[in-house]
Amino acid sequence: MTKVFCALALFLCSLNVFGQNINKSFTVKKISETVTIDGALDEAFWENSDSADNFQQYFPADNVLAEQTTELKMFYDETTLYIGMVVKGAGNDWVIPSLKRDFRAGGSDSVTLMFDTFNDGTNAFLFGINPYGVRREALISNGGKDLRGFTTSWDVKWKGDAKIYDNYYTAEMAIPLTSFKFKEGTTKWRFQSYRFDNQTNERSVWYPVPQNQFIFSLAFMGDMNFEEPLGKSRTPMALIPYVNAISEKDHVLDNGANGVKVGGDAKISIGNGMNLDITVNPDFSNVEVDNIVTNLTRFEIGLPERRQFFIDNSDLFGSFGGARDANPFFSRRIGIARDTAENSIENRILGGIRLSGKLNKDWRLGFLSIQTDEDEENKIASNNNTMFAIQKRVFSRSNINLFLINRQTVGDYDFSEPQDTYNRVLGIDYNLASSDNKWQGKYYVHKSFQPGDKLGNYSFGANLGRNTRNFTTFTDLAYIDEDFTSDLGFIRRTDIFKWVTSLQGTIWPKNSESINRYGLEIFPIITWRPGLDYKKTDQEIRAIYSMEFKNQSQFAAGFINQFVFLASDFDPTNTEGGTPLPGDQNYHFNNVSANYQSNRAQKFSYGAEATIGRFFNGKRFSLRSQMNLRIQPKAIIGLSVNYDKLTFPDPYPSADLWLISPRLEITFSKSVFWNTLIQYSNQQDNLGINSRLQWRFAPLSDLFIVYNDNYFVDGFSPRFRSINLKFTYWLNI
Repeated sequence: MTKVFCALALFLCSLNVFGQNINKSFTVKKISETVTIDGALDEAFWENSDSADNFQQYFPADNVLAEQTTELKMFYDETTLYIGMVVKGAGNDWVIPSLKRDFRAGGSDSVTLMFDTFNDGTNAFLFGINPYGVRREALISNGGKDLRGFTTSWDVKWKGDAKIYDNYYTAEMAIPLTSFKFKEGTTKWRFQSYRFDNQTNERSVWYPVPQNQFIFSLAFMGDMNFEEPLGKSRTPMALIPYVNAISEKDHVLDNGANGVKVGGDAKISIGNGMNLDITVNPDFSNVEVDNIVTNLTRFEIGLPERRQFFIDNSDLFGSFGGARDANPFFSRRIGIARDTAENSIENRILGGIRLSGKLNKDWRLGFLSIQTDEDEENKIASNNNTMFAIQKRVFSRSNINLFLINRQTVGDYDFSEPQDTYNRVLGIDYNLASSDNKWQGKYYVHKSFQPGDKLGNYSFGANLGRNTRNFTTFTDLAYIDEDFTSDLGFIRRTDIFKWVTSLQGTIWPKNSESINRYGLEIFPIITWRPGLDYKKTDQEIRAIYSMEFKNQSQFAAGFINQFVFLASDFDPTNTEGGTPLPGDQNYHFNNVSANYQSNRAQKFSYGAEATIGRFFNGKRFSLRSQMNLRIQPKAIIGLSVNYDKLTFPDPYPSADLWLISPRLEITFSKSVFWNTLIQYSNQQDNLGINSRLQWRFAPLSDLFIVYNDNYFVDGFSPRFRSINLKFTYWLNI
């Protein structure tokens, strides 16, 4: 097995990569005039700028010019980058679902800009605007190779507005150069822009991108050349204090509390590429509530990080190892602990620092240290949680990464076991990304250390994939030792050797008026247990046929053949007091599924998925559906319904599991938003209500009113209730 991994590592390191052969560029001139950001391009200098135009289709074709033209113009001065745009349309029926910032581009008309300021094809800043002048920003990491590298939780101050005319709109954007990180004296950034035009059902890009690649991939970018070298980045220090008035009641423990919480963050720029973030007594009461998930597996489900402090340059910390099985750092572990009954509860964060960013074009650095509080009543010790990571760029878009993670108990506790004093993980990753993004891969070796450490404690793996227009394939190998432990990681299970591969063929019919593409994927997943003499414990073979239509709807149908060796007893219904399925047995079962998703840009959109077949020694019928009604541009009404019927022979319990989630989003204006999410889950015995009113009274400064209410489903009795009034202000000094 070691020879296999060494061979793969050698191949990844020696793989030849080839550059792009398309040259596209424009010049950004320097000006001294004053620019009024009102959406109208009425200043004379806009007529004299170089243009980024001739957008090419990305969908439904990727080899012709866009039907509706988009023209971008740029200028800059000592402090600001100015963008003007003229966006033509087939009419004035623009799709604008919401006035809320950080809108989802896929279901709305908008233009998005991406800036690779270090010209490395790995990280980029993203800014977007729609015909109503609503703005969004995001960070792109890991080369934009998948959705995990698209982070919309990032916020920064900038201005933008738009004006609608007959069959077109114009927009202006003013982005402070302090919003970017770049090398002093640079004269070139890599640049890309993409547009969603729902009136003509067209998606277009300035620099051509093949449809088999993500539209935000950083492998496909042109150049924007500055007329004069850029000066030193002068990012001001930002202070972000908050005050949170809280009233809460725990009906289970029959206690409550009223109080005021004070804390804040500071953001300090170090050089042209580094950020120092400091947080003191942070509060995340305003963060969007997690979606409940019905879990029919034996394993934990990972949920995305939404807390602002952990977002910037998050790929430096969270992209090590295998995302699904062997991620050594998962920031959501910080601030969460288990009480004496093994329930997950909040563990207060006292404060922390995070230094991250670019040292230069080829080197990135990340350092994070967070201190959590003790909770002696629940036997939770105070811990320091630290991670150090450094990344070196190699070849065109690949990189080598080293990291060290340390979770260390601070203080002596009678309830703390010696083996819980510390946990450390050391590792190295190599990430492959060819310049044209056809080849992607990873190779990693990690080792954990803890008191009473034994030999082994390794986690290592390798994967390699090739993505072309008609054929996509990848293979992934992962090994996690039984004693490998990462207290700050997401490790679904240990003692596994896992092999995953995929073979997918895609056909792009030339003469079809309705079908854009269709294809077939074969996807086997096999897991062995080294601790059981490499006994095969899991096998899943999927065959999936999928179709994408030119109206942006999608259909797929699949067949899954599964084998599971249950090493221990397991109850998929999670019924209290129920008889679990017996362990130390083999289970073989199959199921079929079909799903359809309509065009999300329509005023009413919907999707549905049905699964039917065997499940262990019983039967399963599952139905997933979601519906969204857009009342443009003020409201979105959504409803998700998940139903799982599990039927098992006696004496094992059967269950009807429901997860019903209605959602209401109202945007009264560009600065006042109200979101309400209700989630009913009889599997988790919870009815939860989260309602959040947000007033953005100044740039990145907010007043929140957040109401949470939770009830037991059985008997409909209250569990926990809280209301927060939170004030936060962003101050540049």
